[in-house]
Amino acid sequence: MRGVMKTIAALVVPIASSGFAAAQSGERVKTLEPPGAIKTTGTWSLGTRAGDFVYVAGMRGIDPATNTLVQGEEARIRQGFLNMKMIAESEGASLRDCVRIVVYVTDMFRFRPLVNKVQEELWGKGPYPPRTIVEVHRLNQDDIFEVEGTFYAPVKK
Repeated sequence: MRGVMKTIAALVVPIASSGFAAAQSGERVKTLEPPGAIKTTGTWSLGTRAGDFVYVAGMRGIDPATNTLVQGEEARIRQGFLNMKMIAESEGASLRDCVRIVVYVTDMFRFRPLVNKVQEELWGKGPYPPRTIVEVHRLNQDDIFEVEGTFYAPVKK
């Protein structure tokens, strides 16, 4: 057990001295809540900026004007992508600056083609960012889709 504790201590000290703790405290992480975005309903933020990167939380097909889910499967998927895009754009990033997305769907067979269609519509013919798509049992409000993204948006100096 002593050996395990020494190993943990050896890992923790470099992380703490690297400034990771300061980033976790919010000193170098900016929380994003742009005007016109959806309103959060819990203990989460729409996104954050850390250095040259913008991290957008899982976005669903929620209409920012009403904070309710839009009707229609394709429309809901499109709105989720547009909500993610809006958060990224608030920090100067475009869809072309997306470095990675993760998509969650409740039925891969049914919704992956719609995700592909909407993504092609928004990004054009490519190139597309790396994407992970995962089928999950359930999403909040029994929704069908959620997307999160990471964007490269160099800080203006």
